[in-house]
Formats: sequence, structure tokens, C-alpha cells
Amino acid sequence: MDIKAIVDCKTLLGEGPLWDVEEQKLYWIDSLGNRIFRADQNGKGVESWPVPANIGSLALKKNGGALLSLADGIYGFDFATGEAELIHRVTHKGDTVRLNDGKVDRRGRFVTGSLETTETTPLGLLYSVDTDLRVSQIDDGITVSNGPCWSPDHSIFYFADSRSKAIWAYDYDIDTGKLSNKRRFVAFGPEDGLPDGATVDAEGCVWSAGVYKSKIHRFSPEGRRLMTIDMPVVCVTSVMFGGPQLDRLYVTSMLRAPVPGIEETGPLAGSLFVIDGLGIRGLPEYRFGG
Repeated sequence: MDIKAIVDCKTLLGEGPLWDVEEQKLYWIDSLGNRIFRADQNGKGVESWPVPANIGSLALKKNGGALLSLADGIYGFDFATGEAELIHRVTHKGDTVRLNDGKVDRRGRFVTGSLETTETTPLGLLYSVDTDLRVSQIDDGITVSNGPCWSPDHSIFYFADSRSKAIWAYDYDIDTGKLSNKRRFVAFGPEDGLPDGATVDAEGCVWSAGVYKSKIHRFSPEGRRLMTIDMPVVCVTSVMFGGPQLDRLYVTSMLRAPVPGIEETGPLAGSLFVIDGLGIRGLPEYRFGG
């Protein structure tokens, strides 16, 4: 196994690595730096675009451009012009709430959640954006929304409320996008960090960034810990398989923690990393169908 930093981007809050199989490009974001990045599999040819607010996540659209979760709502984004256009403004439960992590299901829906920025109060919600751009609420009572992803057959939806120190599993109705039967998938201990960004590999195992403790964890579909990787940064934030064979694990990180009591050290903080030699493949990500 080989871990290396491939882009010294010093993201304030790097998040949302997204490998697009059509373009063979990697996208990621700086949530607090209000920026989108794109590069090739080795971190070369970096391009970036500013966005007008804190960005929680990005979904590429089937017909070009992207759908963004910005702080106050869902936006369309044009990479050619750099313009972001509001599609749906979200009514949050307080002025400390913003949209955060999101991903697309196999039917082309975009699922994204919100977080309470002081990370103390469960004011966040979980939303589903259908391909006709209709937005519906599918869960509530969330403090820090992170890590949405699905089992390979999309019958199970995984989701982390980071401050609950757990990844949760739901039954997922692919026809309607509705959730049911919420249960704890895994609990994180004191040395595991908090569950942050996540992905599912081709074997159905869940990978989660253990933020604030330099960890990446792999769990079996039954919730058994199979592997823990120690990273060279404290604030590791999210993971995604990519590369031509989908066998390279890309990892984002943050320059400094947004909460008190956590200190990041070292020159690699905020870098984009890649891990090679795992012998494990991921699954292709879907594009938004609207």
C-alpha cells in the first residue's frame, strides 16, 4: 500500500472527491474556501472554479454541468461560464445551518443533507432532489450530515451523522427514493475519529474517513471492521475510488478544523491524497438525471 499527496491545494475544508468515469477526471471541493477542483488521476492539470457560497457537495449532470449543494440551496453550475444559478432555496431551521455532503443514486436522484455549523444541535435535514428537480425531505434530527452512499444493489442507504459517532443504515426504496428501518450500522470509538465522507466498494464494504483521528476505516456489509489505514494528516475528510480501473482511493483533507479543540499539524494538511496497492475496486458514480 502506498499513500501519497498528489495536490498541495491546502483546502480549508476539502471534501467530496468524485471520480467521473466518462471524463476520467477527479473532482473535489473546498467547502469553506468556496471552490471546485478538477484534475486527472495523478493530480495533474488542476483546474478550479469559485462558487458564491460555502459548498457542501457536487453532482455531475447527465447532460453536462453540475448540481451543487451550496449553503442556502440547490444550484445548477456551468463549468464553461463559471455561473451558479439557484434552483431551489432551502428553508433551514436556523441561521447556523447549511447544506453539506451529497451523492446520486442509480435512478439519478441527488441525496444531500444539512449540518448545524456549531455541531451542537440537531437542526439538519436530509433531502432528495428528484430528476424533475422536486425537492423532498427524507429524514430530520441531524447535527452533521455526512457520508451518503448505497450498497451495490441500492437496497441499503448508508449515512453518517458525524456527531452521533455512528454510521446508520436504512432500507432504500429505489423506485420512490424513500427511507425506512433506520438502524445503527457501526459505532465509532474514541480512537476512530468521527465518521465523515464515505463510499462503498465493489464488494459492498463501506469506507469511511475518521476525521480528527487520521483514520480511514473499511467495514464489511455486516458492519465488521476489516481494515483501518493511518493517514499522515489529522483531519482526513472523505474517500472515493477512482482511476481507470477504479482501484485508487482518493482522500481529501482540511487545512484546519472548524471546531475548537482540534489542531492539525504538518505540511500536508489540506492536500489531496491517493492510496494505491489496496487490491480493491470501487463502483462508478452516477450522474444526476435532471
